[in-house]
Amino acid sequence: MAHLRVTHYFDYKSPYAYLAQEETFALAEQYAIELDVVPYTLDIPAYLGKAEVDDRGNVVSEERNAHQWRRVKYGYMDCRREAQRRGLTIRGPRKLMDSSIAHIGFLYAKAQGNLRPYHDAVWERFWKRELDIEDAAAIAALLDESGLNGADFAAYLAGPGRDELRRLQLEAEAQGVFGVPSYLVDGELYWGAERLERVRERIQAA
Repeated sequence: MAHLRVTHYFDYKSPYAYLAQEETFALAEQYAIELDVVPYTLDIPAYLGKAEVDDRGNVVSEERNAHQWRRVKYGYMDCRREAQRRGLTIRGPRKLMDSSIAHIGFLYAKAQGNLRPYHDAVWERFWKRELDIEDAAAIAALLDESGLNGADFAAYLAGPGRDELRRLQLEAEAQGVFGVPSYLVDGELYWGAERLERVRERIQAA
């Protein structure tokens, strides 16, 4: 079964993707499949609008209609409810974040052959509001802390990292990817953590 390859797409600013990580990696270990984990940077304003809140949760700027607000509020409520069951913390960011720098950090860690310490730390700290994923220096420091060499991250970010992230984005969209968490199994796309059971069935059938 080791020949089967599953591509998993994530975005650090998606709470649903955060909640899918443990089960995704457990599935790969259980069935000894080849799991390729790939960042996909969502354009959230394109479908949910954008807004910014202050430290007290008051909206200080917004470009959302009532329907979008209901979707966003339900989404965070739903994810916090599930996170509490698992002992995880989800505190919504005060503004829409650009996760591309953290994603390039992931690609940097992946190229060094040890992505999990960095990957897990970004999820946990970002959703506790302890990490600014738009801060390149903070990402470089986290790479160092994760046992990787963060000294060359700035050069990677300015050059090949940005190009590689863009290439992966276009490749994902050519496969039909539009959201996260998503899974590509033998060319068939599954979207949402609730579809992990269908992914499991495909693996078992293989």
